Amino acid sequence: MKRVLVTGGDGQLGQCLRKISSDYKDLQFEFHSSKTLDITNSENVSSIFSKGNFAYCINCAAYTNVEQAEKTPEPAFAINAEGVRILSEQCRDHQVTLLHVSTDYVFDGTKKTGYFPDDETNPINVYGKSKLGGELHVQELLERYVIVRTSWLYSEYGNNFYKTILRKAKAREDLEITEEQTGCPTNANHLAKYLLGLIAKGNPDYGVHHFTDGEAMTWYGFAKRILRENNLENKVKLEKGRNYRTLAKRPKNSILLR
Repeated sequence: MKRVLVTGGDGQLGQCLRKISSDYKDLQFEFHSSKTLDITNSENVSSIFSKGNFAYCINCAAYTNVEQAEKTPEPAFAINAEGVRILSEQCRDHQVTLLHVSTDYVFDGTKKTGYFPDDETNPINVYGKSKLGGELHVQELLERYVIVRTSWLYSEYGNNFYKTILRKAKAREDLEITEEQTGCPTNANHLAKYLLGLIAKGNPDYGVHHFTDGEAMTWYGFAKRILRENNLENKVKLEKGRNYRTLAKRPKNSILLR
């Protein structure tokens, strides 16, 4: 039975993986939150790997506060870049295949069409730069790895755009949502199945992958779909945002193509 280490096990994607883990009878999972596995702590990571006898590691641990990263870059780089380097070194030393989750924000968003896995990266904010740093460490240190870039994750777990829109709509709050960005919303449950499907194959296609639910839309379009799916279209006022301003620059087009 192959053992699988999952970092960031209490996050949105980690919880989705945990929910379906029992469906994979040939795999034995060990889930860790940041409380029991801090990927920025080399001694902590080394201890877990030395006792684990893992065949695979799925890295769901990440710093994802895009706005805060602009104010304090250090935690973003510590987790998304340096922590990934530490994980990659342990995977190399213990001959573990790493599945690392990355983001559409490694691109600058200026391309007219969507981005393919081999397109040139050029992040325009601190979060994207820190995630690209992690990708580069994986590629430099490992031969057996899969980097899976995804975008606009949502699920029943944690804090995400879908749940925020739903909560505000049910509270009858008016909504003003930007149309300045286009991407592909992705259910984290679908990403979890994709990741475990790669492992279940026994020989995953090494390299950089893109995975989304495939339908491109703006944040406004996504909000409209959420309201429609939950029969709330006529309950609240939804308007297109006119003055969308954030500290972090956001890619205008971050559609990921396979």
